[in-house]
Parts: sequence; structure tokens; C-alpha cells
Amino acid sequence: MSFNTLIKWDNKQNYDGEFSRDHTITFGSGQTVNASSASEYKGNEHFVNPEESLLAALSSCHMLTFLAIAHLKRLPVLSYQDNAMAILGRIESGKLAVTEMVLSPEIVFEEGVEVTVKTIQKIHEKAHANCFIANSISSKVTIKTN
Repeated sequence: MSFNTLIKWDNKQNYDGEFSRDHTITFGSGQTVNASSASEYKGNEHFVNPEESLLAALSSCHMLTFLAIAHLKRLPVLSYQDNAMAILGRIESGKLAVTEMVLSPEIVFEEGVEVTVKTIQKIHEKAHANCFIANSISSKVTIKTN
């Protein structure tokens, strides 16, 4: 199995003589998003940046894996929301990297479904261990549970 994206950038000069960081990302599914670097790196603050994309990939993968496990355990989820955060810092070599990503999922189970905090934590642990994206990164991942 493989996945693909198409990244397109054209040489446009900004008003200050800098090159534009704006580009598009077209996913294999056909969806296109506007992207740029983070505004701190002369990018467009209104477009998705690579660090946000990485964080979204991790959060989405964790959620989908959590939902699959909950489904297998016959624990119907009504809603799932994650206000995730990525932290940029320096690694041992001194280079900048996304050093930590914090997931803060809020899960609501269907009415009448009783799930203990311990069970939810175990599902999160299993979801993290089986998430393809989590298995592909070296950043520290913290999962905050209620």
C-alpha cells in the first residue's frame, strides 16, 4: 500500500523581495489545500503549515485507531474532539524539530454506555501503539485523558 501527494509551488516574489512560501498540496483523494510555512518563518498565517499537517495526521490517526478499538469493544462513541498541540524545540543535535505533540481528546460515549477512566486510558494506549503515524515519528507524544 502506498499514498501520494502533489506539492506545487510557483516562483512569486513577495512585496519585500522574499520568495513566497505559499503552495498547494493535492492529496491522492483529489482534495487540494493551500499551504505555506508558519508565519514565524515568513509564511502565510491563513494557510496550513507543515507542522500543523504533521500534528493533524497524528491526531487523526490516533482518533481513527481509538474509534476502531472502541467499536471492537462494543463501546459506541457519540463524538470525539481533539484540541492537539505541537511543540517546536531543539533536538540533541541542536536542530529544530517538532519535539512533542500533545493530544487532548474529549470523547463522549453514547447515552447509557458506562466506560471507566482506566478503560479509556487502555484504549488510548492501544490506539497509540497501533497508530501508523505514531509509529512513524520520533517526537514525544503525550495523551491527556480526563
